[in-house]
Amino acid sequence: MILIVDDKPENIFSLKSILQLHSFPVDTATSGEEALKKALKNSYALIILDVQMPGMDGFEVAGYLSDNSITRDIPIIFLSAVNTEKKFITKGYSSGAIDYIVKPIDPDILILKVKTFYRLYEQNRDLLAAHEKLHAEVEVRKKAQQQIQEKAKDLDGILSSIPQIAFTAGPDGSIEYVNKHWYDYSPSLSQFPNTHPEDTCIVAEWKKMLLAGTELELELRISKLAQEEYKYHLLRVVPVNEAGKIVKWVGTFTDIEEQKQALKRRDDFVGMVSHELKTPLTSINGYMEIIDAAVEGEEMKFFTSRILKQVGRLHNLISELLDISKMKNGKLEFVMEEVNVQQVFAATVEMLQDIYPKYIITYTASAPVIVWGNAQRLEQVLINLISNAVKYSVDAKNIEIITSINEDGKFYCGVRDWGIGIPADKQTEVFSKFYRVADSRSFAQGLGIGLYITAEILKLHNADFGVDSKPGEGSLFYFTMPLLNRL
Repeated sequence: MILIVDDKPENIFSLKSILQLHSFPVDTATSGEEALKKALKNSYALIILDVQMPGMDGFEVAGYLSDNSITRDIPIIFLSAVNTEKKFITKGYSSGAIDYIVKPIDPDILILKVKTFYRLYEQNRDLLAAHEKLHAEVEVRKKAQQQIQEKAKDLDGILSSIPQIAFTAGPDGSIEYVNKHWYDYSPSLSQFPNTHPEDTCIVAEWKKMLLAGTELELELRISKLAQEEYKYHLLRVVPVNEAGKIVKWVGTFTDIEEQKQALKRRDDFVGMVSHELKTPLTSINGYMEIIDAAVEGEEMKFFTSRILKQVGRLHNLISELLDISKMKNGKLEFVMEEVNVQQVFAATVEMLQDIYPKYIITYTASAPVIVWGNAQRLEQVLINLISNAVKYSVDAKNIEIITSINEDGKFYCGVRDWGIGIPADKQTEVFSKFYRVADSRSFAQGLGIGLYITAEILKLHNADFGVDSKPGEGSLFYFTMPLLNRL
C-alpha cells in the first residue's frame, strides 16, 4: 500500500486517482502527525510526502520515520512546489527521502518511479521468503537499515554468497533476478545455463511447470561459459504463493557432481562384480544339473532341486544387476523391429502360469497389435510386472492382465493384483532403483530393481507408465506405447 501525505485534499485526490488508475492500493493522511500514526500501525511500500505542511512539515515527518525502527525502511518520495533549490533537495535526502519530485507533477514520471520502488519492495519481500523456503541455506546477512536501493544491493550480496546459482521469476516465468553465479553459466538474464545435448531441455520442463503450477526438480548437466566440461546440477524451483496465487518462482542450481560420481563408481563396481560372478555361477548351475540327473532317491533329488532353485534366483539377481550397469553406462542396446505384442504376451502368460501354478493369471487380449520394439525386452517387462504382482500378493491369488487400444490410439497393458497395495506417497518411488515397499520386506525377497529395469526398458520404447494403488486393495501397474505406423 502507498501512503499519500498532503494537507490539501485536492492534491490528495489528484495523486490518489493517478495511482489507483494503475491499480496501486492507496492510503491518505492530511497532516504529518496523522502520517506518523498510520505509519506505525500499517505496512506501507512507499510514502509520497508533501514538504510544505502546517505544523509538522515533510522534513520533520521524514526525520521521525527514519529514526523509528518500525518505519525507517519505508521509502519516501518528497513533493514540493517551491523548495527547488539544491540545499532543500539535499535536506530532503538527508531526512530520509530516496527521491524528490517537484510540482506540478508529471503523471508518467511519478508512475515510473512508483512502479520501480514498488517492484523493488516486492522483490525484497519475496527473496527473503525464498531464503527460508530453501532450508535456511543462508542466513539473512543483516536487516535492511537503509533505503530500498541499498536493500536490493544487500540482497544481491547475500544470494551471491551461496554456492548455488539462485534466481527468481515472475508468475509468467520471466526471470526477474539472478545472483552473480548465474552469469558464470549464462550470458544474459533471459537465457538458462547451457545444458548437455543429451539432457532434458530446461525450457520445455519450465513451460510444463508453469502450466501445472507445481514444483520442478531436475538433474542435469550444465557448463560454464566458454568451457566444455559439464557438471551435474540439481535444479529446484518452488512457487511462492500469496492468497492462493503464485506471485513468484524461486529456483537454485546445486552442484551434485561429486554425488553423481560416487554413484557411478558404485554402479561400476556392481557391474564389474556381477559380470565376474556370472561365469562361475553358470558353471555351478551346469555341474548341479549333471549331479541332479545322476543322483537317485527322493531325499537327494529334494536337495539338488533346492540348490538349483537358489542358483536360479542368484542368476536372476546378477542378470538384473548387469542390466542396471548397462543402463547407467548407456550400453543397454537392443534391436528394434515389428513385434506382435499380443502374441508375445500370450506366450509369456502361459509360461508364467506354469511357473506360478498356485496363482490364477487371466489374460484379456485385444485384437492383434503391432508395435515397434524388442520382443525379448517387452517380454521381460511383462515378466517383471507379473512377478512383482505375485511377490506382493501373499494371500490373493488372482492376477489379471488387460490389453487394449486406448482412446489416444495407443496400446495399453495393465497388470492388476489384489495384494498389499502401495501408499499414495510411495507410488512415485516404486520405479526407483533399489526401492522396496517397507511393509513387504518380511516376505518379499529381491533387491528392488525389477520395476526400475522395467521403467528403463519402457522409456527406450517411448512408453508412458505408472501405477494406481490403495493399501490393502492391490495395485494396477500399466503402460501405454504407440502403435507401429506403417505409412
